[in-house]
Amino acid sequence: IGVGLVGFGLFFLLFGILLYFDSVLLAFGNLLFLTGLVFIIGFRRTFTFFFQRPKLKGTSFFFGGLVVVLMRWPILGMLLEAYGFISLFR
Repeated sequence: IGVGLVGFGLFFLLFGILLYFDSVLLAFGNLLFLTGLVFIIGFRRTFTFFFQRPKLKGTSFFFGGLVVVLMRWPILGMLLEAYGFISLFR
């Protein structure tokens, strides 16, 4: 189930970007991706991954970007999420 949710999340993210940053598709893709991640590695591991002390800056940008996308400012939200993603996985 988790792999399917992550796959659909990535599909909706890509489709939202291709349709000129459609905020509904991007928000739905983000929520599906995070839900799939929780299903794959578990709630506790997901929580500990995102909220480690050295990764708090990346986490705040990633979730801040998610909130901005949900507020219907998709381009700014995706830029914040991209910076947070790069900061989390460097």
